[in-house]
Amino acid sequence: MNTRTAPLPEPWSPAEFEARLRAVGEEQYHDRHPFNIRMHSGDLSPDELRRWIVNRFHYQRHIPVKDALITAKLDSPELRRMWLRRIQDHDGPRDGEGGIERWLRLGEAASLEREMLLRADSVLPGVRLAVDGYVNFCRLRSPLEAVAASLTELSAPDLMRTRVDAFERHYPWIDADGLAYFRTRVSQGRRDSREALDLVLTWARSRDGQERAVAALRFKCDVLWSLLDAVDRAGRREQE
Repeated sequence: MNTRTAPLPEPWSPAEFEARLRAVGEEQYHDRHPFNIRMHSGDLSPDELRRWIVNRFHYQRHIPVKDALITAKLDSPELRRMWLRRIQDHDGPRDGEGGIERWLRLGEAASLEREMLLRADSVLPGVRLAVDGYVNFCRLRSPLEAVAASLTELSAPDLMRTRVDAFERHYPWIDADGLAYFRTRVSQGRRDSREALDLVLTWARSRDGQERAVAALRFKCDVLWSLLDAVDRAGRREQE
């Protein structure tokens, strides 16, 4: 009886592994979602845009939560310091600063009260489910998978530049000062994605680890896509 096991697949080279990670964003990032395409083409009504701001804020306010969970998994002071900066980027070093504050100001620029955004009464169930799924993924999965899921940031800087241009061109009723979040994330996203990519390329030495990293990034793309699905469906239901 032959009891020999099949040999394990060889790991991809670093260049091929990075190319596979980047291909996920090129193929599945939410810039391709019909709702984002309509947004950037100037086809959203004020109500649709406000609904997106409200529901996307529910995701934004949970970014430092998932980053705190990732930080707790890191095994060196150097790595924890690096990842803690992400929390400060969103929470701010003090009240009135940071990415969450900038998103609240985007809401105010779109005539939304910040108290309403903070209460989260209008957040759609599908958005809550998607955000909870991502937070729990970062809580339960390995450091490699949690960090790899953040690599949607590889595609974020280009999206932020497109979004600023689209808002300035198509939605002039939103005060330009409200776009500060998008402008800030161009440089932050480039820095954060480089750091995370370096970690993933270093940690994922086996083919299994590499495949789990790619799967984690695909999952994160699904989270962002599902969020937009929920917002898009809500708008279409109102129009029926």
